[in-house]
Amino acid sequence: MNELQKYLCIAIGGALGSLTRYWVGVTIADRFGSKFPYGTFVINITACFIIGFSLTFLGKRADVSPAWRFLVPIGFVGAYSTFSTFEWETFINLQAGAFLIAALYVGLSCLLGLAGVWCGVLAAKALS
Repeated sequence: MNELQKYLCIAIGGALGSLTRYWVGVTIADRFGSKFPYGTFVINITACFIIGFSLTFLGKRADVSPAWRFLVPIGFVGAYSTFSTFEWETFINLQAGAFLIAALYVGLSCLLGLAGVWCGVLAAKALS
């Protein structure tokens, strides 16, 4: 598989992932309302399932085309939700016994992610 084919698979998967994210988010918000972010919650949890399944399944199947590795976990899931990648990386560290790294990753990601959102809001308000 050449580089152009890899990028094409990622792009196709990304387009499908972002469209699916929009559709799932809107459909769930229409049905359940928006007091709680149900759409994003469902997207993140289903993305965790998809990345866990696809990386495990594709990792054990040498007979499956490498294109699927670029299309599904990188392209589709990458556009559908990056939360699943965060959870996968945490899981891999826990599975390897790297509990401190997993805890630091989760803690710092949540704290610094929230700080990043806050700084972005402040920066946007300063420019308004």
